[in-house]
Amino acid sequence: MAKRNNIVVGLDIGTSKVCAVVGEMSERGVEIIGVGSHISQGLRKGVIINIESTVESIKKAVTEAGVMAGCEINSVFTGIAGSHIKGFNSHGIVAVKNKEVSERDVERVMDAAKAVAIPMDREVLHILPQDYIIDDQDGIKEPLGMSGVRLEAKVHIVTGAVTSAQNIVKCCNRTGLNVADIVLEPLASAEAVLTEEEKELGVALVDMGGGTTDIALFHDGTVKHTSVLAIGGNHLTSDIAAGLRTPIAEAERIKQRYGYARTSMVTRDERVEVPSVGGRSSRTVTRQILCEIIEPRLDEIFQLFRREIVKSGYEGSLSSGVVLTGGSTLLPGMIEMAEEVLGMPARQGLPMHVHGLTDVIASPIYATGVGLVLYGMNRQDKNFFRIRENNVFGKVKGRMTDWLSEFF
Repeated sequence: MAKRNNIVVGLDIGTSKVCAVVGEMSERGVEIIGVGSHISQGLRKGVIINIESTVESIKKAVTEAGVMAGCEINSVFTGIAGSHIKGFNSHGIVAVKNKEVSERDVERVMDAAKAVAIPMDREVLHILPQDYIIDDQDGIKEPLGMSGVRLEAKVHIVTGAVTSAQNIVKCCNRTGLNVADIVLEPLASAEAVLTEEEKELGVALVDMGGGTTDIALFHDGTVKHTSVLAIGGNHLTSDIAAGLRTPIAEAERIKQRYGYARTSMVTRDERVEVPSVGGRSSRTVTRQILCEIIEPRLDEIFQLFRREIVKSGYEGSLSSGVVLTGGSTLLPGMIEMAEEVLGMPARQGLPMHVHGLTDVIASPIYATGVGLVLYGMNRQDKNFFRIRENNVFGKVKGRMTDWLSEFF
């Protein structure tokens, strides 16, 4: 297969599936030229628990995407999620050296903002600028070249467990792939499913996958709050399996084929055939019983999400409402239930801003994969592209070089 320099590959390593999406920059913009997916069996609640199974799933998904795109895949942008993810806001202040804000001043104020106590077992995944202030003038998005003597920065910092990030890199490396960067999954999904207008007015993104529900709140065009809830579509499947006494695989099939988010959407006379465990004969139950199992769990998930919005303090700033994406939002009635529980307008988030295989990726299950491609393209254009350094000595060397350049 041919090598190409202008492609970016997004690798979504999820709890229920591993998905690889290949994007290429063209005159029209980003074109999706290859997609591959495979069932994931090595993760639980967004965290890798089996290296071998995850490596095998990655290999099959990447191979399928590479064959479809007709190219060789060497480097990927991959997502990260899990309950270990923590996001918080921080603030930094520096003096402007030459009374005009330079790139070095911006770097220094970002360093000051991230100078917070972080435990040794955690690492910074993202430092996301929210707002700059120059001599009490706030609301500045691009401070370069502006005059002033004091520069302040408000940022959102996302941290994650070092071991979780290392395991992702390890799995990719064992399949012969370099990891260009690790991206928080809701940030990647936001690149694909949100519009700039929504981010400006204020919007909540909910990416509901198999093992986790990822949340990102935007206002004034920037990220204000991020969090990951360790609950997702697999919990619905487990509830159905326990309630109907059927195998997990059959519970997943029944959920996808017959499930509704709200009991009021089905009639009493509809019946579903349910296979039993242990060789017992199958039986039938009403579709209403199935929905009575699903509805309380979904209500709990949305209540947890509502509590997260209240905790963030941006409850009254989400004028654009909520955007639901991820494979677990495909249940009919999900949007209506979200609007009812959250008390704000809701819509389903499908991948946008791309061309090419749009009919293939026109589903919320590809939101993170497409978002990782868009994220990678944006960083590549701005020369932010870097191969992730998994060696602690390399990191220390880089920090020492930055420190010495400050003085010499």
